Amino acid sequence: MTTATGTYPLVTLNEFIIQRQGDFPYAKGELSRLLHHVGVAAKVVNEKINKAGLVDILGAAGDVNVQGEDVQKLDLFANHHFIAALRATSECCAIASEEDQEITLFDDGLSRDAKYVFCMDPLDGSSNIDVNVSVGTIFSIYRRISERGSPADLSDFLQPGTHQVAAGYIIYGSSTMLVYTTGKGVNGFTLDPSIGEFCLSHRDIRTPRQGRIYSINEGNYAHFPAGVKQYMKHCQVVDPDTRRPYSSRYIGSLVSDFHRNLLKGGIFMYPPTQKAPGGKLRLLYECNPVAFIAEQAGGRASDGHRRILDIPPESLHQRVPFYVGSPDMMEDLEGFLAQEGDPSPA
Repeated sequence: MTTATGTYPLVTLNEFIIQRQGDFPYAKGELSRLLHHVGVAAKVVNEKINKAGLVDILGAAGDVNVQGEDVQKLDLFANHHFIAALRATSECCAIASEEDQEITLFDDGLSRDAKYVFCMDPLDGSSNIDVNVSVGTIFSIYRRISERGSPADLSDFLQPGTHQVAAGYIIYGSSTMLVYTTGKGVNGFTLDPSIGEFCLSHRDIRTPRQGRIYSINEGNYAHFPAGVKQYMKHCQVVDPDTRRPYSSRYIGSLVSDFHRNLLKGGIFMYPPTQKAPGGKLRLLYECNPVAFIAEQAGGRASDGHRRILDIPPESLHQRVPFYVGSPDMMEDLEGFLAQEGDPSPA
């Protein structure tokens, strides 16, 4: 099989997970089975997305979620099928989802004894489905800290990102890819529709130290902190020595923007604004998993002043400013933000 990093024998996601099981002697196969079921749910969601224009699953569902956002029909579909797949594993005792106000408990006998809890954004960028733009699923896995055999509780989820045992995303685009890490590097798997399996296509992903892409919603420029505005101008200045100006690329789906920048080199920015001074992206099920992947690939992630993975979660749906990408670009950005000394919008 020819991959982005060379030629290797065909390796499926399940085979790869089993091969790497020795990295976690304490897991005894539970984490492997959990990751396997994530892949199964991804295939189900992928099939529905590919048929979205042919069935009645486009558009808004008529509800508003806990974030105050319009719920899309595919949000509900993805949320339901990931929960169902993880319930079937008996390796997960509870789930926190962007779509649900409270955690979902799996309160039967086997699940109560499970070691892991699962955080997810079941369908990031779902409003783009109507116009056939790439969307994704983001997830992270933690070892529970509550007593096994009892119901999970909120403390199991309010752990810093450094405690993640696995994190990943699925991008549903021109091809469907699952990218994940267990703290031993980052690997990507592309869904081969001819055999219905995710196959290893991007081994040991490393993001370039310096990229040429910056991703930000420039329509909100007037409301950004002064340091972000100055960094954007820095990106646009002609400088042959640093290969500037950089290209502005913004899809509006965190998974899609981050995936491109991870492979090609770049920086993604979602700063605070006057309307959302605390940031907009959710710490637990968007920023922490993406930050874990970025760091494992050689990148960096912060809120502009603090490493994302060190931020102590205070609530299930906590929001933070978010910057992630190539380390040299992150260093430049944080330099501009440090000069301001104030993370609030100008």
